[in-house]
Amino acid sequence: MRTVLTIAGSDCSGGAGIQADLKTITVHGLYGESVITALTAQNTMGVSDVMPVPPTFLEKQLESVFSDIVPDAVKVGMICNAEQIEVIVSCLKKYRPKHIVIDTVMVSTSGRNLMEPEAITTYREKLLPYGEIYTPNIPETELLTGQKIKTKEERVIAAKLLSEQYPGAVLIKGGHDEKQADDLLYKKKQAVWFPQEHIENGNTHGTGCTLSSAIACGLAQGLGMEESVKNAKAYITGAIGDGMNLGKGNGPLNHMYVISKIINGTN
Repeated sequence: MRTVLTIAGSDCSGGAGIQADLKTITVHGLYGESVITALTAQNTMGVSDVMPVPPTFLEKQLESVFSDIVPDAVKVGMICNAEQIEVIVSCLKKYRPKHIVIDTVMVSTSGRNLMEPEAITTYREKLLPYGEIYTPNIPETELLTGQKIKTKEERVIAAKLLSEQYPGAVLIKGGHDEKQADDLLYKKKQAVWFPQEHIENGNTHGTGCTLSSAIACGLAQGLGMEESVKNAKAYITGAIGDGMNLGKGNGPLNHMYVISKIINGTN
C-alpha cells in the first residue's frame, strides 16, 4: 500500500483542501494521511473565516505522521504564515520525503488571502526549493514571477523563469485562460503541453487541490512526472465533466465519479 500525505487546510464544505485531497487519494487506491494547517469556514460561495493551526501543534501532527506511517509522497497546499512554513521546512529537511508536490495556493478563488502577504518571501526562499513539482495557476504564476501572462508564449517564459529559480518541474494550469484550458509542464528546459478545451461546467471548486493530489498519487506509485501529470489531468477532467451540481455558488467536482460509474455499471 502506497501512502500520500496532504499538508493543507480543511474545507468544511468538502470541496477543496484536505477533504478533496483525501477523496482523490482514496479513489486512486492509495492510503491518505493529513496534516491540517488551518480550519476554514467556507462553502461554494467563498471563504468567510480562517483559523490557523498553531505552529507547535502543526509540528506535532507532522512528527506523528513521519515517525510512524512514512508517506511515499507529500502534497503541500494551503499554508497560513511564515511560522508554519518554518515548521514544514524543518520537517521536510529532517525526513526528506522522496516526492514533494507543492500546490502554490495563496489566494482563494473568491479573492481572499489564504497566506499572510508577508510570508510569501519565506515561502519562496525556504519552501519552494524542496518541491519536485509546483502547480500554480496563471494568477499565482504572475504573483510568483511578477509578470503579466496573456499568451501561451508568455506562459512558457514564466515557466522558464520559475525553473531557473527553483529545482522542481513547473506545471502552469490553464483554467484561467479564456480560450483553452491547456496545461503547461516545463521540466529540464522542455515544454510539454496538455491540450484541453474548457468543459461547460461552472462548478470547479477544489480543482487545484485535486490536481496536485492526483499528481502526488502518480509519483507515489512510481510513475514518471509526465505520466503522473497526464493521468491527473485525465482524472480531473472526468471529475469536472461529470457535471455534479451542489451548492449555491462555485460547486465542487465529483471526486468519486469513477466509483459511481462502477456502481452503476457504466465503466
